[in-house]
Amino acid sequence: MSDIFPKWTNNLPRNIIIGALLAGTAVTAGVTYYFTPKYTRVGYQPIQPVAFPHSVHATQLGIDCRYCHNGVEKSWYSNIPATSVCMNCHNQVLKDDDRLAVVRDSFATGKPIPWVQIHKLPDFAYFNHSVHVNRGVSCVECHGPINHMDEVYHAKPLSMSFCLDCHRDPAKHLRPLNKITDLDWKAADADTQQANGTKFVHDWKVQSLQNCSTCHR
Repeated sequence: MSDIFPKWTNNLPRNIIIGALLAGTAVTAGVTYYFTPKYTRVGYQPIQPVAFPHSVHATQLGIDCRYCHNGVEKSWYSNIPATSVCMNCHNQVLKDDDRLAVVRDSFATGKPIPWVQIHKLPDFAYFNHSVHVNRGVSCVECHGPINHMDEVYHAKPLSMSFCLDCHRDPAKHLRPLNKITDLDWKAADADTQQANGTKFVHDWKVQSLQNCSTCHR
């Protein structure tokens, strides 16, 4: 009596299992490597309701970051400025410019401008802006050269490994407190940075925290 199925089907279950394992391994490796902030967030640049060039306001006009983001030194978050802050200048400067129509409408109606959030950490990660800013960590360390951006984009990965690199050796990333919002400032050389940073770590009691509860509370 002849076999119902061809002989090659005897190996079919084994081949299916091996293929599934290989495919699962490839998918897992791909997701692990590519589904990270470095690949999914860096470069993200949404279209905003109003074109706001930091390059003009921060670099050309020299407006301090804290004029608009005035909560960054005392709060866990860096606030988006209210429309009234914009109108402090734009009630005179470019007051009839069509590009600022959304700003004027927002000020008149009291309805906030629907800015699109760019930098966002997962809900399970805790980050306090004031702790970092008041200990010599400049905006540029996490946001990149935002003072030269015509349109803000996501410049740094803000991943766990990114944060830990700084926490393991904070001296490399600290600067004088009066240079926090001078995003173009750099130490004279690497040795000077390390020496000054080491002093700041000591004087400001900067802790190299790496335990899980530091960020996951």
